[in-house]
Amino acid sequence: MRFAEHSSAWEVRAVASVEEAAELLQPEDDIVLALPIDLVLAQRMRLPTTDPAEFGEMVRIQIEKAMPYSPEEMTTDSEVISQSDEGSVISAVAVNNEKLNELAAPLLTRGLIPSQVTVYAGHRAATHSPEGTSLFIYPENESIVCAIAEEGKLSFTHSLDGADALQLQRDLPQLTLSAGMQGINTSTPRILLAESLYEFRDTVEGIFATSAELIAVEVPPAESRLNLLPESWRARRAQSVRQKEWRKRLLIGAAAYAGLFLLFLAYLLILRFQISRLDKRISRDAPRTEFVRATEARWKALAPAIDPHYYPIEVILHIFDSLPSADVRITVFNQSARQISIDGEANSAALAYQFAEKVKKNPDLATFQFELGAPRLLPNDHAQFRLEGKPK
Repeated sequence: MRFAEHSSAWEVRAVASVEEAAELLQPEDDIVLALPIDLVLAQRMRLPTTDPAEFGEMVRIQIEKAMPYSPEEMTTDSEVISQSDEGSVISAVAVNNEKLNELAAPLLTRGLIPSQVTVYAGHRAATHSPEGTSLFIYPENESIVCAIAEEGKLSFTHSLDGADALQLQRDLPQLTLSAGMQGINTSTPRILLAESLYEFRDTVEGIFATSAELIAVEVPPAESRLNLLPESWRARRAQSVRQKEWRKRLLIGAAAYAGLFLLFLAYLLILRFQISRLDKRISRDAPRTEFVRATEARWKALAPAIDPHYYPIEVILHIFDSLPSADVRITVFNQSARQISIDGEANSAALAYQFAEKVKKNPDLATFQFELGAPRLLPNDHAQFRLEGKPK
C-alpha cells in the first residue's frame, strides 16, 4: 500500500497496510482514500437523456438494477463519459459499505475520516490518459489490473490473480472483446503499461500490434470527481468538523480571557505601584501637610479675634444694613465663636423672608452661612423669626 503527502512537493511512501498508514496520519490531515479495483464495481451505462434534472435519478435507478446490493448497502457515484443527441454515456461506480468499513476500520477508530473516497484506477486514468480510449495494465496488491478508460473515466475493469505472460495472452483478447460488446471502441486503444510490469511489454505489444507506453504509477495523481463517501461517514466528518470549530472557538475564547486576565493583573500591578508611589509622597509630605493643617486650625481659632468680618460690631452693622424697612425689628442678637443668632419681629412673614434673603446676599456677611427657621405668626399678624448663622 502507498500513500502520498503533499506540501510544496509530493512524497510517496510505501506502507504494508492501512494500519501503518493510519499511524502516520493526523486528524487534521485532508485524507483521500483511493480504493483498489477488487473492492468496487465499475460499469459503463448508456442513458437516453442529457437533461441534468433527470440525470441523477436515472443513474440511481440503473445502478440499483445493475449492482448486486440494495441501495442501503452501497454507496454509488458516477461520471459523464460523453453526451450526444442520442443520450449520455456514464461511468458508474459502487462500493459495498460493509467492505468499505472493514478496509477503513484502522482509520475510523482513530477518528481519521476521509474527505473523499475514490478509486485508484480512476486517478490513474485521469492522470495518464484524460482523453481518448486507453487500456491500463498495472499491479495492485497481488493482482494485475486491466482497466479501460474513456476520456479519463473508468468504463471497464478486470483483475487477474497471479498473471503471467500466457495468462495475459489468453485473457486480454477476451477482455477487449467483452469491452467491445458494451460499446467501447477497443480497435486502437492507447496501451499504458506500468514500469514494474516491463517483462510483459513484448506480450502486450504482440497482442495489440501496437507499442505500449510505460507509466510511472506513483506520479502525483490528478484529482477525481468521484466520491464514494458513505452518508454515515459524512455525518461523522461533519460532526468532527463542528467539534473542531467549537474547540477552536473555545481556545480563542480561552486565549482572549487569559489575555484580559493578564491585562487586568498588569492593571492591578500598575495601580499598586502608583498607590505605593503616592503613599511614599504622602509620607514624605506629611510634616509639611501637618504644618499647614495646624496653621489653618490656629487661624480659624484666631479668626474671631483678628478678622474684622467676625467683629460683633461689624456683624451687627451689616445686619442692620440688610433690614428691608422699619417694619422689621431686631429684638435679640447673640454671637459666639461658633454661631450667630438673631431674633426679631416683622409686620409680616414675607418681610421676615425678605430680611433673611438680604442677609444671605450681603457680601460683608459672606463669611457666615445663614438659615431662617419658619416664622411664628402672632395674633396681630406680625411674625416672630430667628435667623442663625454659622462660619463657613
